[in-house]
Amino acid sequence: MNDNQLLRYSRHILLPQIDIAGQETLIRSRVLIIGAGGLGSPAALYLAASGIGKLVICDGDKVDLTNLQRQIVHNTHSIGLSKAYSVKRTLTGINPEIDIVTLQEHVNEDQLLQLVAETDVVIDASDNFATRHNINKACVLHKKPLVSGAVIRFDGQVTVFDLRRNESPCYHCLFPLDGDNEDMHCAVMGVFSPLAGIIGCTQAAETLKILLDIGETLNGRLQLLNGLTMQWRSIKLHKDPACIVCRISESAAIHIK
Repeated sequence: MNDNQLLRYSRHILLPQIDIAGQETLIRSRVLIIGAGGLGSPAALYLAASGIGKLVICDGDKVDLTNLQRQIVHNTHSIGLSKAYSVKRTLTGINPEIDIVTLQEHVNEDQLLQLVAETDVVIDASDNFATRHNINKACVLHKKPLVSGAVIRFDGQVTVFDLRRNESPCYHCLFPLDGDNEDMHCAVMGVFSPLAGIIGCTQAAETLKILLDIGETLNGRLQLLNGLTMQWRSIKLHKDPACIVCRISESAAIHIK
């Protein structure tokens, strides 16, 4: 690290769990964020500020006035612009030393396979089950840690699927495709704005812990937050032996590489 980086990241470096070696690990790391909305905004802001060497952020939408209540990476001057352009402009202003790659599109299953293969940790900040399941499939195949979050109304949830570990459950174990998974959109249901910040920041924290290999992550635990009472509930998650995604063979994983 140069002198500017030592100053920029000095408060991380002071932490014995991180130190210079840990900060250098972050600088070498690559994180993929799917979605630059309510969850992706705080996650991207803190990861950029923390010095993640390369952030790849995908979002095909444009900034709308209704987004600004909770999508804090965008501002009034961003209305009408692509979220990809807006997020890169904001993050570059926070930390011009990192590499920020943005894709102005809703990535499909094939694109996700390639993007996930090239990253260290994936953050699911999307807003629909189809995308979440495609992200999960790619992470299972490439054995990449997946940090998943969701918010609606006054309810938030966050967990980690550390798919480097054979015993880890995956997103499909928790929400199988044949289950009752109906998308609930903010435009219809509403969302308490600070809740998106709390869950998104938790996703950023879990990502940093995974990259640094410190503490205890949320792998195998689903954290549920009631924003009205600020009470957290923790639910243990287990791998579903009948999960059709987890049972993908090693040969299939090798084939797609």
